Amino acid sequence: MRILVVGATGQVGAIVAGALGERHEVIGLSRSSDPRLDLLDADSISAALTRIGRVDAVVDCAGGAPFLPLRQLTSELVLAGVRTKMLGKVDLLLHGHPWVADGGSFTFTTGITARRVVPGGSVAALANGAIESFVRTAATEMPRGIRVNAVSPTVVEGSDALAHGFRGFDPVAASVLAAAFVAAVEGSANGRVIEV
Repeated sequence: MRILVVGATGQVGAIVAGALGERHEVIGLSRSSDPRLDLLDADSISAALTRIGRVDAVVDCAGGAPFLPLRQLTSELVLAGVRTKMLGKVDLLLHGHPWVADGGSFTFTTGITARRVVPGGSVAALANGAIESFVRTAATEMPRGIRVNAVSPTVVEGSDALAHGFRGFDPVAASVLAAAFVAAVEGSANGRVIEV
């Protein structure tokens, strides 16, 4: 398979790209790659896909949100987090699906904040919960047998995030995280949120 991994330079993206690269051709793109793919710029999504051509799967590991107490949030900070962690993923599917082969797939990364309270994680919770709902519905409407799933990990073992609000959470091992993404890409699940 030919697989596009968006956000391949981040912690999760590097783990996923490495695992998928063992059996498939992986094209890792980010806002600093060539071609550039920035989820905040829908034109860059189309331009990057025009340049790399058809793929069998798209895996999105990009996007972040501010982790701040609610009293410190502003509308601008919330919107910035939602644009990065939610709307960019929606744009990736809307602009990217014509470039995905029949029977291909999209796999999005969400996170534990969609189902567990993390101090300061309200913006991430908003975005992750929305994407998980989007995945379930979009999966029923995709053309040409294209599947849509999400992987929703807890904090990754060895992550700096363990020191910031995720104390007491059981971290997920990189191998378990990688296996969830491989299953989403190589398997037949559709409309599923895989929690790890």
